[in-house]
Amino acid sequence: MTMNDVEAAALAAVDSAAIGRLLLELLEVPSVTGSAAESELQHVLAGHLERLDLDVDLWSMNLPELRAHDDFPGGEAPRAEAWGLVGSRGHDDGPALILQGHVDVVPPGDLAQWEGDPFRPRVVGEVVHARGACDMKAGVVAILAALAAIRATDVRLRGRVAAHFVVSEEDGGLGAFGTLRRGHTGDACIITEPTSGALMTANAGALTFRIEVPGRATHGSTRYAGVSAIDAYLPIHHALARLEARRNVGADPLMAEYPVPYPLSVGTVQAGDWASSVPDLLVAEGRLGVALGEDPAHARADLEQCVAEACAADPWLRSHPATVTWPGGQFASGRLPAGHPLAALVGAAHADVTGGSRPAERGAPYGSDLRLYAGAGIPTLQYGPGDVRLAHGPREQVHAGEVVTVTRALVLATLRAVGCR
Repeated sequence: MTMNDVEAAALAAVDSAAIGRLLLELLEVPSVTGSAAESELQHVLAGHLERLDLDVDLWSMNLPELRAHDDFPGGEAPRAEAWGLVGSRGHDDGPALILQGHVDVVPPGDLAQWEGDPFRPRVVGEVVHARGACDMKAGVVAILAALAAIRATDVRLRGRVAAHFVVSEEDGGLGAFGTLRRGHTGDACIITEPTSGALMTANAGALTFRIEVPGRATHGSTRYAGVSAIDAYLPIHHALARLEARRNVGADPLMAEYPVPYPLSVGTVQAGDWASSVPDLLVAEGRLGVALGEDPAHARADLEQCVAEACAADPWLRSHPATVTWPGGQFASGRLPAGHPLAALVGAAHADVTGGSRPAERGAPYGSDLRLYAGAGIPTLQYGPGDVRLAHGPREQVHAGEVVTVTRALVLATLRAVGCR
């Protein structure tokens, strides 16, 4: 068969009904980051890879060893184990393409805001609603379905294609870090995060910070004899807003569509332990956006200087300064090198299966595993089903047709990237 014949046969083998069944199956596993179900899903996926006759590597990661590494990307969720999973087929004497997806999901939050159980997928027409529907089990399904379609053609690949299914993406990237440390690498990587059909060729970074602001406790009836840590925090909060504005001047053109390309957001504020006591400590935690190409150490120093200057300008904080620490996930930025052929390859595959134009290249304002693969010297972009604006919320959903479209594009991109014998 000619290459066109192979492509046509593989596209014809894409099974829309099987894609729907598999998506519902995966969504029923409540694989919240760090939970036992996260490990369970890795074993479920290993079974699917084995049934595709792939070479499967399923291993328990050495957590103490990975955490002790200088480049460990951080983590927030407590965990007792982490499983790596890679399935591959083909030959090592040709190009190697990685298709990557994370299996963990964030917690569902307030269940009252959901229409039904977040882990019992609800299908309305062509739309599937559930936690993890777009972020990113639809992308994981697209990878499996593309590999199944290629296998159905019985084509001999010139190079190698590998599926990397990873844990812990949501809280730092332990799974991708451990997979790369194990030696699983390639010449290019497509991460099937939700991109609404666009090519995400760059990711901003995000660093988790904690600010502890001291106060002086006293009885609420004599509040004037103490110092409220809440009041003490306010000038720092206003300074952070000014810092965000300054850091977003002149953003990279790939980020120009976002009102705030590199957000600085305070996500939690905790203070006090008794209603009639003046609080003596406030703890604020949030995320600091890292600009494309910016050293995370520079971003950390920027925020630390901002807090220090706010403290120096305040009578109480001048002698009782706030402290800044950096727990949790530490996402650097990352990007595909300008002009790299991977963008044209995936863009052409999308255009060929949709009959439309090549999708636009954009940057993403959130951190992801892209920076770990790019940092390992593997050109990487994101392309996958779903709208990221619906991720992490009670309206999370994905359109089944998007999953099929991405699957078909991955089929073409894979065959064209690794070649056939």
